[in-house]
Amino acid sequence: MRHAEVGFLMTDEVVSVIGRTPSADVSALLVEHDISGVPVLDEDDRVIGLVSRTDLLALGHLNARELMSAPAVTVHAELSVAETARLMTRRGVERLPVVDEEDRLVGIVTRRDLLRVFLRPDHEIRRCLIEDVLGETMGIGSDSVDVHVLDGVVTLDGRLARGSQIPVALRLARQVDGVVAVTDRLTARFDDSRLTPTDRSTKSVPR
Repeated sequence: MRHAEVGFLMTDEVVSVIGRTPSADVSALLVEHDISGVPVLDEDDRVIGLVSRTDLLALGHLNARELMSAPAVTVHAELSVAETARLMTRRGVERLPVVDEEDRLVGIVTRRDLLRVFLRPDHEIRRCLIEDVLGETMGIGSDSVDVHVLDGVVTLDGRLARGSQIPVALRLARQVDGVVAVTDRLTARFDDSRLTPTDRSTKSVPR
């Protein structure tokens, strides 16, 4: 299990401009699309800067290259939502261009996009825990663990086959986006904490 990545949240239809775009045209685009800024691209679609509403307050008839803030702060699609949120806060920006390995523009992500993850409803968190964490990742049936979620606080209550599964379940649960804290009420039928990894794979587990 991993935190949601920017690539799953970004908008791939991005309003952008090139360096020679006049300031009047940039301003018109911001108003038309109700956005706070646009990335500036070179001839190979690489992001070279960003023009914001603040930049447009500069005097004179300038083009996007002359107005833009550079170098542009960008992220890759594989970056986690948490890391992206920290970067936005640290750099004081509301949106970040998403680029590929060659710095070509592939999308845009905003604070509003990130909030969709952090404001994840309890029922969606519970579904993810039951189906993705316990079921698909750990192979634990829904009848083994009772999952309760209230305001992002998760309680796991049940009996697993092996003691070594408990810290794994807790760690994966904490990694689910939207989870604030995890309360552990798990027990195990068999304590394999003193066994080596090889022993754990060969020892039979009491039913």
